[in-house]
Amino acid sequence: MTNNAKAALIDSLNGLLADTFALYIKTKNFHWHVRGRQFHDLHLLFDTQATEIFALTDLVAERVRKQGGTTLTSPSVIAEKTQIKPQDDTSLDAMAMVKELADDNDTYIARIREVKAAAEEAGDNATSGIADDWTDQAEQRAWFLREILA
Repeated sequence: MTNNAKAALIDSLNGLLADTFALYIKTKNFHWHVRGRQFHDLHLLFDTQATEIFALTDLVAERVRKQGGTTLTSPSVIAEKTQIKPQDDTSLDAMAMVKELADDNDTYIARIREVKAAAEEAGDNATSGIADDWTDQAEQRAWFLREILA
């Protein structure tokens, strides 16, 4: 593994970590603010998904540390590195929330694929393998959300 490949992997993992935190916060925000006819089901779904996403933060951060890198240190660093767009409108309707989270999970999947490619370039089989599990989880979240929109 070259130093450049390792640095690229660490940077990619930190980007994923930023997206993980941002997606968690957005999903939890929607859990708190959803309303309407599907309130109960969406409130529970968003909470389940937020819990799953939050559990990934430590796993991603530990991959960074195992590569000898340092992780994100503050909300401002997370905001700089994330690709998940912020949403501060607490009056968004439920289906707009569902669509936005489905799209955000697609963004998250693309970021995981970047991590996987960087891991393979760096010869990090462990990160490459676990990225497949993270992709599967995100694809399932996106699928559940898209089925609500169908």
